[in-house]
Formats: sequence, structure tokens, C-alpha cells
Amino acid sequence: MRFLQTILFTALIIVLAAPQNAQARDKFLDIKEVTTESGITAWLVEDHSIPVIAMKFAFKGAGSTQDPADKQGLAQLLSNTMDEGAGDIPSEEFQKILRDLSISLSFSSGRDNYAGNLKTLSQNKERAFELMRLALNEPRFDEEPVERMRAANQSRIRSALSDPGWIAARIMNDVAYAGHPYALNSGGTISSLDAITLEDLHNFADTHLTKDRLSVAVAGDITEEELKTVLDDLFGKLPDSAPENTTEKLSLQNKNTSYVYKLDIPQTMIEIMQGGISRKDERYHHAQIMNFVLGSSGFGSRLTEEIREKRGLTYGIYSSLMTMDYFNGLSVSTSTANPNAGKMIDLITEQFQKMRSYTISQDELDNARSYLIGSLPLSLTSTDQIAGLMLSLQMDDLGVDYLDKREEAIQNATLDDIFKVSQKILAPENFVIVLVGSPEGIENAKTVDTLPNVE
Repeated sequence: MRFLQTILFTALIIVLAAPQNAQARDKFLDIKEVTTESGITAWLVEDHSIPVIAMKFAFKGAGSTQDPADKQGLAQLLSNTMDEGAGDIPSEEFQKILRDLSISLSFSSGRDNYAGNLKTLSQNKERAFELMRLALNEPRFDEEPVERMRAANQSRIRSALSDPGWIAARIMNDVAYAGHPYALNSGGTISSLDAITLEDLHNFADTHLTKDRLSVAVAGDITEEELKTVLDDLFGKLPDSAPENTTEKLSLQNKNTSYVYKLDIPQTMIEIMQGGISRKDERYHHAQIMNFVLGSSGFGSRLTEEIREKRGLTYGIYSSLMTMDYFNGLSVSTSTANPNAGKMIDLITEQFQKMRSYTISQDELDNARSYLIGSLPLSLTSTDQIAGLMLSLQMDDLGVDYLDKREEAIQNATLDDIFKVSQKILAPENFVIVLVGSPEGIENAKTVDTLPNVE
């Protein structure tokens, strides 16, 4: 482990020193806030060492939470079709230009936000920005590409009906988020996708893709002054504001309840959910260390050691912290042979209980620190990765100095800090458990006969 720590530390020094000038070396990233005369703001990491520009942007609160219940998948279908022709350029020609010039332009929709991505060689930047401006401001939504993407989404749903992992996640959304927009299917249902019209796509874009919801992150071969002009050109004509977002915070639903969806397969897929912690909470970095030791690190984590290595009950088991606009959670995902399902739940519960009853070891703390501090710079090896990290910080309302504070918080975390956050967060008595398969040893579980929000 000392060898691994040395490698991570050396890589950290190299990555931090290489792309930045001498004045920037005191910072994790030399992030500049750029604001145009019209008030559009972006975060920029300027780097002229390679002729590439990456831009990532998002509209906060414009994700699938804004889909009407009878038109689930609306934001998803919008994201599939915004780059399928724009202005006077039809779909096939639009995509050909992107391919010929090696321009990457795409859109995506999550539960909370609607996002876009552009990556281009500097020599093609004018054409790349023009195509993106057209896609954002003048999408065509021609019938052929819309129907093609509608059918592709419906095909994806039908295919997923044979995937036990997808089924478990779909049921978990329904029961853990019951009564909230998160419970709906962000990818749409077969019937709701049929109900979405071309007018719906135009209305969603006009209503929710607005300047007051916009965040932008740029990395690469572009100056501050050039970026100001580009930002106004790309986003300046978007609507100023969106309607007030009335989506409410969510607490975990159906606590201390297990659900079983019967499938005749040899293994049971297991999903577990409990409450978590906000990324803006000052103890979040302590929770990251706790989760690393518990289950996010894979080999070496307590869940893997106790359940895979010692007992051979699973191929893989992982825990994850979830941070969303309206819910924070901690989840566990795994699978095991049907006869071992009950034993698996007991062992997971036992590890949660131990974690909140006793402090972790100094070696566990040191290893978590080394990985969490060292792995971040290793993940920032391209302009789009840097832009993506900056955008995620903006979407969570974290400052430009967050990365420097993060390292300090992790480095200064004590055994007692991790113990206290474990006691605060971990609550196996509140587990929501979903099992898909033919599990044995499970008592008092509710049977799920029909998958929600699919047909």
C-alpha cells in the first residue's frame, strides 16, 4: 500500500504542476470566472498547450423532474433530438458536418438538470460554435429523426425488461421516491413516449432552457476575451427566465421495507437505499472517507472483504453516496445466488452496524486519504474532464476554491470525524431493499407483481 501511495502522490505533483503557469500552482485548478456584458458567466481553465476546446453547460432544474406524468421521457427525447438538425441544416447533413470536422456535440438529461457538451479542435471552433448555437436556438425537430429516436427509446425499454439490474433500479425509484417526480421514469414509458408531440419538444426547450438556469464550464485553447464573445453568441438569445420550480425536497419513503420481484434466474439482484448527506454539508468529505472504507473502494473495502473475499457470496458489492437536488442517499448494489439472499442482507446490515459502533483504523483512514486526494488529479487528463468537474461544482453551488478546500478537509479528517459521520448517516434500520430473482431467507417482504412506469 505504501508503494501505491507513492505513485498517487507523485502523479498528483506531476498533474498539478504540468498544465498551469507558476502563478497557478498554488491552486488545484486555475479557474477564472468570465462574465460577459450581458451577464452570462462561465468558469474557464485556459490551456493553450493543445489545440482543443471543451465546453460543458447545463440548465439547473430542467431535467426530467419537469416532465408531465403522462409524458415521461420528454426531457430525454429532447436531448436525443436537439442535435438532429438545426436552422436550415437537416439531420443527416448536420451529423455529417460534425463527423467530418471531428466535432463532438451532444445533449443529455438527468433527473435534475439538462446538459450539453461540445468538444472541438481549435481550427474548427467557428463552425463548432455555430452548429451549437443553431442546435440550442433553432432546433428543427423534424418528424423523421424524432420518430427514430422515439422508437429507439421504446426499444431500449423493451430490452431492459430482461435486465434484472434495470428492473431492481426501476422498482427502487418507485418505492424509495414514492409520490415524488423522482419516482417517474426519466427515460419515459412506452405509452408516454408515444404521447410526446413536436410541440411538446419546442415548448419544453422554450420554457426550461433559460439563461437564469444556465451554468457553463470551458477548458482549453481559448482566451477570456474570445470566450465572452462566444458566450453571448451561443446563449444570449435564450429566454431570460423559467417558471418557478415547485419541486419539493424528498425524504426516503417506505423505510424498513423489503420488496421482491420474482424472476426465474439463478441469482438475486439486490439494491439497498437509505438516507445520505448533502455535498454542501461540511461533513461530506468525512462521509466520502467513511464510504470508501465501507464499500466504494471495491477490493479492500469492508463489504468486499467480508462478503466476497471471506465468504465468496458475490462477485462484486459496492456502496455509493448519492447527491441530488431533492434527495441525498447512500446505496448498496450487489447480487448473490438465490439461497444466499437472506444471509447477504444480514451481512450488509452487520457491516453498517459495525461502522457506526466502532472507529475505523488508522490504516483505513490513511488509505482513504491517499486515494481520495490522489485519484482526482489522475481523472483530469483531458479538457472535457476538467470542464465536467467545473460544471459539477457549479451545479452544486460550490465555489471556485472548493477543490482546494476539499483536499484540506480530507487531509485533516480524524478518526473521530469519521466515527461521528458514520453515526450520523448510517441507518440500517431504515433500509429500503429491493430483490429481483428468487431469493431465499427473506421474511415479510412485499411482492411486486407489475413494474411501475414502464408500459
